[in-house]
Amino acid sequence: MIQASGSMARGLEAEQTSAGGLATAQCQSPGTDFWFLGPGQKSVADIQLYLMNTDSQPADATVQILTDSGPVLGSTDAGIGVPPHGLVVQSLARLLHGSRVAALNVTTSVGRVVAAVLETSGGSQPGAWLPAAQAPATSQVLPGLPGTPGGRELYIAVPGATNAQVKVTAITARGSYQPTGGSGIDLPGGSAVALALPSLARIPAAIRVSSGVPVTVSMSVPGGAPGAPGAFTAAAAPVQEQGVIAGNPAGSGGTSTLVLSAPQAAARVSVTELTAAGQASVPARTVVLAAGHTAVLTLTVPRQAGRASPFAVVLTPLAGSGPVYAGRVVTQGGAVRSILPVTSSLTWVPLPAVRNSVTTALP
Repeated sequence: MIQASGSMARGLEAEQTSAGGLATAQCQSPGTDFWFLGPGQKSVADIQLYLMNTDSQPADATVQILTDSGPVLGSTDAGIGVPPHGLVVQSLARLLHGSRVAALNVTTSVGRVVAAVLETSGGSQPGAWLPAAQAPATSQVLPGLPGTPGGRELYIAVPGATNAQVKVTAITARGSYQPTGGSGIDLPGGSAVALALPSLARIPAAIRVSSGVPVTVSMSVPGGAPGAPGAFTAAAAPVQEQGVIAGNPAGSGGTSTLVLSAPQAAARVSVTELTAAGQASVPARTVVLAAGHTAVLTLTVPRQAGRASPFAVVLTPLAGSGPVYAGRVVTQGGAVRSILPVTSSLTWVPLPAVRNSVTTALP
């Protein structure tokens, strides 16, 4: 557990790295509702659910599961008790036996938890941490698709009983369009499916998924750590105020690349690289994005005392900029190791506008 105090504590960002210094997962904050979506047990040997309680009171978690065969009924993972400052790990492989796609919704009725899902094809291999997906919505954007070869797999879960008609839009350097197989997709309610989008191979992009009913989505490309079924990205919100990328490889032979997208209006974003000393390693760069386009920026590894130095990156949308979505891609030896969406690191708390009301709610 990582804690911070002080006036800038809200802007803290932390990432987990492998032994070689390559970022593998973002550290999540405690919450009451998490979604995860990815390959089912047919593609991986084990799927493990991690539940951590960082508070001083017990937590009670429930896991609802959708697969390509529909909802999993009679789940034995209803009502998982997580003791104060405790960690519970459960294998879901037997529960998800034979599934091609699995969507997990972890909620708590008491207390808060931090939830994480690990998928691996072998017990001795590190596998992949699935990124936490956005809550179901009628429009979602998945940033950070790299320009590497190989197929793209889009995972979609429809949690309600109503069928969904889904449209997929690719935001690329050449503009926005519906890729082959990306329009007129009819999905039944209460299901989770995987859609192949082979035409997006080698194309850096963000993906916008629109639906008449709320859905949640994630996507995979070939790569990942040993034992992983791929490298994953999930939907994210546009960067507000600033986005912080905490850990970038230095001496491991890895390369960090930013994939920036402006699905709606034209955008301008400042990119600053910081060393461990908190100093800018290179002058800040400004990236200009046309509406409906994507740009790719390779990050420069700073050197201190003649050696490559680990560094962080701060993204700042400039005044008048349209919404910017960003993903950081880590590659090594030409293979994608991880794709991490860039989330907002707010140093202030946005509040809704105050309006006249005849009622008042107090905590």
